[in-house]
Amino acid sequence: MGQLSAVIAVWVVMAFPMPVGYCLGLIALSAWINVALSVRFPARHRLGVPLATTLLAYDIVQLAALLYLTGGVQNPFSLLLLAPVTVSAATLPPASTILLGLLAVSSSVFLLYNYWPLPWYEGLRFDNPFVYKLGMVAAITAGIVFIALYAWRLAREAELMTRALAATEEVLAREQKLHALDGLAAAAAHELGTPLSTIVLVTSELAREVADTPYAEDVRLLGDQAKRCREILRKLTREPGEPDVWYQRLSLRELLEEASRPYRDSKEVVVTGAADTLASGNGVIEPVALRRPGMIYGIGNIIENAVDFAKSRVDITARWSASTVTIVIADDGPGFPPELIETLGEPYVSTRRQGGGRKQGRAGGLGLGFFIAKTLLERSGATLSLENRAEPEHGAIVTVAWPRAEFEQASKET
Repeated sequence: MGQLSAVIAVWVVMAFPMPVGYCLGLIALSAWINVALSVRFPARHRLGVPLATTLLAYDIVQLAALLYLTGGVQNPFSLLLLAPVTVSAATLPPASTILLGLLAVSSSVFLLYNYWPLPWYEGLRFDNPFVYKLGMVAAITAGIVFIALYAWRLAREAELMTRALAATEEVLAREQKLHALDGLAAAAAHELGTPLSTIVLVTSELAREVADTPYAEDVRLLGDQAKRCREILRKLTREPGEPDVWYQRLSLRELLEEASRPYRDSKEVVVTGAADTLASGNGVIEPVALRRPGMIYGIGNIIENAVDFAKSRVDITARWSASTVTIVIADDGPGFPPELIETLGEPYVSTRRQGGGRKQGRAGGLGLGFFIAKTLLERSGATLSLENRAEPEHGAIVTVAWPRAEFEQASKET
């Protein structure tokens, strides 16, 4: 419609002679291509990069053909050669933009030497000096480069802002879920206290009655697990007191020893730690942090999962340098299911539903334990990564890494 309006204004209103038939033919070709695309694709369809690049290249060629018929680069509308390149810079990969930019510059250079006369008054020929037309080509080239780079930068910044907003929304959603779980834990601690006490009492009486039967060991195990549940609930509801400053200070290996201590009964748990081979200066010194229950719980939960799925051994390796603190927890179990490894750490995603665990037939988990552990560790500044051992070995590997400053400074919060 824009091209048609310009042709009608010059030919009818201003009455300048011009090859109107050829111009209208080129405009009609573009109109029919637009109609065909509208019929072929729905309004919400997003074109692929090759087709979008081809259509923008056609726009440049079609505009160059119109300019060839109407004065070349002398035509004021030669500025529109910038438009397809700008659209490409904002929406397509850099390779497409470079290709279209070269096509637009080549078209302007061609129009510098080859063109039909600019529509002008009858009997007169309008022709600018060559130097002026060369300046027009230079201006078009500079405009293509500048505007394309500027549009690409704006599009890139908008993309980064969109990603940052999505990441922020995800973090807020995780925080809201954890906050809801805090309330759920408090309610569970309150509601489960009485039935657990009853279970402990009943199992104590049963243990005396079946002392000499094959069921004695199972009843004793049931009582021990009920007592353990009651102790966990007691920790959840315990009021924080004034901590001893020296007791609160833990080296990295001491932290791992404390977090792994409750899970050493059934499997071999080996804790090792050393400075990185390239560490020097203060980086050789083992990091020391104040005790944080959230950090200990998070690491302990990961160790518990590793012990549950390990066949015989769990290795916990600590490494540190001047800039990083890393903990690697590896087991010799079946490893993470490939279809779940990308989503583990989200609520209600659990590997226990795959039939793993210490005992066959163990009830499936909700996936909340690892979600809570992951969130607590990320609050302390850590990042978690999951992977499986390379063939022919088998087992899962969980890596927890902090910037050393975050590990030591964040743990000083009260």
